[in-house]
Amino acid sequence: MYDFIVVGAGSAGCVLANRLSEDPGNRVLLLEAGGPDINPLIHIPLMCGVLFPSRMSNWFYQSEPDPNLNNRSIFIPRGKALGGSSSINGMVYIRGHRRDYDLWRQAGCEGWSYDDVLPYFRRSEQHLERPDDAFHGEAGELRVTRGNTISPLFDAFIAAGHEAGYPLTDDFNGADQEGFGRYDFTIARGRRQSTAVAFLKPARGRANLDIITHAQVSKVVIENGRAVGVEYYRYGERQRAEARREVVLSGGAINSPVLLQLSGIGRPDDIQRIGGTVLVDSPGVGRNLQDHVAVYVQHLCTQPITLRSMFRPQAAGLALVQAVLLGTGPAAGFPLEGGGFVRTRPELEMPDIQFHFLPGLGPNMGGKSAHGFFANICQLRPESRGWVNARSANPLDAPEIHTNFLAVENDVRTIRDGVKILRKVFAQKAFDSLRDAEQTPGPTVKTDAEIDAWIRQTAETIYHPVGTCKMGHDPQSVVDPQLRVRGVQGLRVADASIMPLLVGGNTNAPSIMIGEKASDLILGKLQRAA
Repeated sequence: MYDFIVVGAGSAGCVLANRLSEDPGNRVLLLEAGGPDINPLIHIPLMCGVLFPSRMSNWFYQSEPDPNLNNRSIFIPRGKALGGSSSINGMVYIRGHRRDYDLWRQAGCEGWSYDDVLPYFRRSEQHLERPDDAFHGEAGELRVTRGNTISPLFDAFIAAGHEAGYPLTDDFNGADQEGFGRYDFTIARGRRQSTAVAFLKPARGRANLDIITHAQVSKVVIENGRAVGVEYYRYGERQRAEARREVVLSGGAINSPVLLQLSGIGRPDDIQRIGGTVLVDSPGVGRNLQDHVAVYVQHLCTQPITLRSMFRPQAAGLALVQAVLLGTGPAAGFPLEGGGFVRTRPELEMPDIQFHFLPGLGPNMGGKSAHGFFANICQLRPESRGWVNARSANPLDAPEIHTNFLAVENDVRTIRDGVKILRKVFAQKAFDSLRDAEQTPGPTVKTDAEIDAWIRQTAETIYHPVGTCKMGHDPQSVVDPQLRVRGVQGLRVADASIMPLLVGGNTNAPSIMIGEKASDLILGKLQRAA
């Protein structure tokens, strides 16, 4: 018997386990379907390039064929280990635009405006290089640093953005997000700062916190309209844990709605199709799936100053040894430091495109055999919506993920405009001594129709799914602004699935904030802006 059961040890779940167990009077159970984060590749930042495309610590999901992307199936990696996706992601620390959270509040989500959530971002953060000020904290568990790799290519990208007419920004999480600059990262002293490292490791010695890995939760146990525990399988054996106070789902935007469906909460048709019994008719479960879709503009480079140099056996081995022993060198960081946020139209109130620049070629462009560089064009606020369903009553079956990307024409137009902007950036004087032939889309792709066709043939996600258990007051809302599941007592969802609208940036930091705020909602405490 526990006071609280948290399902999923990811970006939000590890925070919850820490905060809920701070009071020794609360007995807390954290269940994780994956294993411990003992794989050394997790902790060396550059090695996420190995983890991401592999099945190690990864759910390795694939979408259903998307008719808007020429019936292609899209790869959707999700972390499956302590730390969840924060153990395999690119470690970029971005909160989103302040207006994102004000839009949540305008949609009826009381307590989720920017001024409401900023104290939670600051509470979790321990920025090692920025001062403790109105935007940043220095006393939190999550250590954050600035990208500072010496590279002419990063410098050229930022300078070219300025030459193209965009501002420079020193801090994408500060007063103004718009412009070109370098990202902050959840990296410290050459090690990844996953939520397992930052929040779970300090709490593991608490006698009132139990952490069970390899525990696949099969359903929330609901009796008389109240969540009283969970059933889970561990090494083939079914087990049950009971909760006196609350069960909190933190499985993420794919797994949390599926677990609700397996527990009888969702659209009746979805539940009955897998042979389940409908306990709560909640039509929004699994709907409202949003993600950041991106394409890549790639160039060959005239100088041998790209990541290709690291792929020589001697160089790679030296970089790995340097990272392991000293926490320094090229493998101790992640080469996605150059970034930008721009508006595709001047009348927009905030950026609608994000760039991530990398001094190498993508995996489909011979990245190990040629010198080059690329940046992706990521549309920040898509209008298209997908959905997620449990495939069967078996919790081990991978879910159905219907991405439905680019279903709305404005999504295609925004990415198309982003391609044109990025081509303009790469054409600036700052790249004249570095820029060789464009590889993708390539010089033959010129007209709007040609760019659109290329987008539909090559677009993919950059792995920020949200929204499938959205927060709000309308009939499609799965949880209320206190994150309580409608129709069930003692059950909440706290992860990226509760976002009503996708934020304008990477989603790890917002998910950590959700875990922070959820803990206060559960414990009856609230942080206020200074």
